[in-house]
Amino acid sequence: MKYHDMTEFSSGHQFLEAPRWHDGKLWLSDFFAQRVITVDGDGTVDEIVAIDDSPSGLGFLPDGSVLVVTMHGKKVLRITPDRAVSEYADISAFTGGAANDMLVTDSGNAYIGNFGFDVLGGEEPAPTRLVRIAPDGAVDAVPGDVLCPNGLGLTPDGSTLVVAETFARRITAYDVHDDGTLSGARIWAELPEGFSPDGLAVDADGGVWVANVFVGAPESGFYRVEEGGTITDAILVPDAWAVACAFGGPDLDVLYLVCNATSLAEFAEGRSRGFVRTARVGRHGASSVQTRTNSLASEGKQEHV
Repeated sequence: MKYHDMTEFSSGHQFLEAPRWHDGKLWLSDFFAQRVITVDGDGTVDEIVAIDDSPSGLGFLPDGSVLVVTMHGKKVLRITPDRAVSEYADISAFTGGAANDMLVTDSGNAYIGNFGFDVLGGEEPAPTRLVRIAPDGAVDAVPGDVLCPNGLGLTPDGSTLVVAETFARRITAYDVHDDGTLSGARIWAELPEGFSPDGLAVDADGGVWVANVFVGAPESGFYRVEEGGTITDAILVPDAWAVACAFGGPDLDVLYLVCNATSLAEFAEGRSRGFVRTARVGRHGASSVQTRTNSLASEGKQEHV
């Protein structure tokens, strides 16, 4: 296995999630601080919007607007280039527990995970389904039960969607059809005992970089997994939860690593120290809608919703 080092990039946050590289900046949700932010190349932070909920998954529509998942309200909000915020879809009828990460494709299809049960309330893990929002706004559940679907990504050719099942210790795959529907749910990779896969990023060679989230697991960190379960690379994070990652930079050759220093007890109280690190892993990210350019990060006003 090849091991990689990390470099500090941005700190002073609370609990970061959903890193996305877009318009030359890293986009993030800070769901304890209840805001969506960007961080540019020199570390300057810009608050895009404040949200009266915990924001999680982020994605970008073809028209340049941004979608953000609200965890507790179980809605998806749309942020226009002038930073106006409106409700895009209500997904509460299709989710159990908090809504979570999201992938938005070039065609405007959005796929959203959810915990499926009340994690902090002590409920037993229960299966749920991914939610799909079609480009016309229609909402439905994707066929196939999953256990806490979390990070999502597309293979380089766009034919396969992969999703981390945090409490099932595996990555599951779906076939992506031309109309954006998914089918053929199957196990893409089983992960070792003690893994809790969270956010993920897909590289141009088809490997999946997945966060093994909890400190106290065999080795908390980020791991590159190939279809079938072979692990080729690792970035160890001994001092924090490894939560999510995204390729970025002008050539998509920098892996941005979202880490949060907290514990389960502190997390339940809304306490965490969030930071971003980077690693050069000798690979490029799979190109996606997140690399499109718009003016949202540099125009308009902030709005609290």
